[in-house]
Amino acid sequence: MSSLSVYHVSSPDLPNKVLTHFDDIAATLAEQGVRFDRWQAATRIQPGASQEEVIGAYQEQIDRLMTERGYITVDVISLNSDHPQKAELRAKFLDEHRHAEDDVRFFVAGRGLFNLHIGDYVYAVLCEKNDLLSVPAGTAHWFDMGENPYLVAIRMFNNPEGWVANFTGSDIASQFPLLED
Repeated sequence: MSSLSVYHVSSPDLPNKVLTHFDDIAATLAEQGVRFDRWQAATRIQPGASQEEVIGAYQEQIDRLMTERGYITVDVISLNSDHPQKAELRAKFLDEHRHAEDDVRFFVAGRGLFNLHIGDYVYAVLCEKNDLLSVPAGTAHWFDMGENPYLVAIRMFNNPEGWVANFTGSDIASQFPLLED
C-alpha cells in the first residue's frame, strides 16, 4: 500500500503524520508542488516484458505527460534481488541530491521509497505499482529501493542525458528510515 510519512527534520524517528489514502497523499504532496497520481495499463504486461512493451502499455499517459511537461526522453528501469550491482545502485540513490529537471517515476511493478526534503520537513513517499511521482526540479531528495530491490519503473526526463544528480553533501538521508524488505 502506498503511503506518505511526514517528518520534521528534528525528529527522524517519529513522523508527524502518516497517510495511506490516495487522495490525502496526493493533496498533501500537491501543497508542496509534487505530483502524485495513479495510472492503469491499457494492456496487460507480462513478466519479463521488454522496455518497448512496458512503454507501449502506458503510451497514452506517457504522451500526455511528455507533451504537458516537455519531457523528451523516456526509459524503463528494472531491478530485482538477483541484480549483480544492486548494492552499488542502491548506494547511488541514497544520498541527498537535486536535479536540474523534474524527477518523474511511474511504478509499473514493485516499490521504492522517495524522501523529499522540503524546508524543515521530509516527505517519505512509499510508491508502489501504478503510482506516479513527479518531483519538481531543484527539490532535494533521495531514493531507497531496499536491500532486495524489486521494481519496474518508467522514467521521463527533459534532459537527453537522463538521470544527472547534483549531490548536496548533507548526511540527512542517513538519519531517516530506509525501505524495509
